[in-house]
Amino acid sequence: MINNQQPIYSNYFIKKILKDTKSIAIVGLSEKPNRPSYFAAKYLQNKGYRIIPVNPITKSKTILSEKVYKDLADIEQIPDMVDLFVKQDKIRIFVDKAIKIRPKTIWLQLGLNDDIGERKATNIGINFIMNKCPKIEFARLSGELGWAGINSNLISNQKILLKK
Repeated sequence: MINNQQPIYSNYFIKKILKDTKSIAIVGLSEKPNRPSYFAAKYLQNKGYRIIPVNPITKSKTILSEKVYKDLADIEQIPDMVDLFVKQDKIRIFVDKAIKIRPKTIWLQLGLNDDIGERKATNIGINFIMNKCPKIEFARLSGELGWAGINSNLISNQKILLKK
């Protein structure tokens, strides 16, 4: 990013990622239902995504009825997306770990940015999104946010289908 500008992603780009994604490894997924990571993961799981919890410090064996992994490298199958819910000062470490397993997409949650990681990932064909939440984007692009009184910038009388 230049001059602290926020990256701009087209609706088409985000929609395609959400449509093509089946599994999401969420690094930093909390077992506590009141945490944003849990809330977002539960929403995405309810929309049909397979959630793969990655949490190096939890003692829980499962979160949202899914086996918890301590590290991305421990996951048996490469997830379509790695969603990072970690502190900004740890982003570099986790982006590099995600790049090593080569998911289709690396997604950094709200407030998280990594220009170097973005260049490294996109240079090898990995989609990269920063400072956005897949839960919010799914709701926005499907029109669900409009029901909550939030302007979705969509003019349509039909629901957008992102998942089959």
